[in-house]
Amino acid sequence: MSVKNIKEFPIEMQPRERLEEKGVDYLTNQELLAIALRTGSKNKNVLTLSQEVLSHFDNLYDLKMASLNELMNISGIGRVKAIEIQAILELGKRISNASQIKHGQIYSSAFLGEQLILEMKDYVQEHLLVIYLNAKNEVIKKQTIFIGTLNQSVAHPREIFRIAVKVSAARLIVVHNHPSGNPQPSDHDRLFTKRLTDCGKLIGIEVLDHLVIGSDSYVSFQESSQM
Repeated sequence: MSVKNIKEFPIEMQPRERLEEKGVDYLTNQELLAIALRTGSKNKNVLTLSQEVLSHFDNLYDLKMASLNELMNISGIGRVKAIEIQAILELGKRISNASQIKHGQIYSSAFLGEQLILEMKDYVQEHLLVIYLNAKNEVIKKQTIFIGTLNQSVAHPREIFRIAVKVSAARLIVVHNHPSGNPQPSDHDRLFTKRLTDCGKLIGIEVLDHLVIGSDSYVSFQESSQM
């Protein structure tokens, strides 16, 4: 193909558009590298240049280990593009070696409840907080999902479990406060807990507990056998 400018390709063949439409997993190594390089050289469009870079090495490992000089020996790869490629490869290595950050371990509802009284007792609005755990009950994410009146229209399990799946949580604990200071669960709290527990069973993510926080005490659905 004699096309020099990537914009001259049919829209369905342009890497960025294909990524948006199909998803990153669908793209070839050539297309991914083309997106990273952004532009080609004087006589080559970026897809052609990307393929030449990949063809220069026997495999992706050799590309990962390439020096700046090795990259600059490829026709069309100057100093700037060689630096860009090395930066991309190094970021990929660091991401590959990264591990999920842990934020302590949950030992009991009582331990957590006492902590959250101090954190949430003075809130003047209801806050719905979710603590996401791995299989060892280590906290991998803690996120406020909603602020305001807790009702069925806003407190929907969809958002809670969307995040759980994203962070690969094995189980979770739901927490919300009662600004009145009285932690006794309402009928809606009980219905909401049942909805969450049922959804969790369907997708294999356990809802360990629902804590309701008051001004100086809490109620645990698990401890009070309401789950």
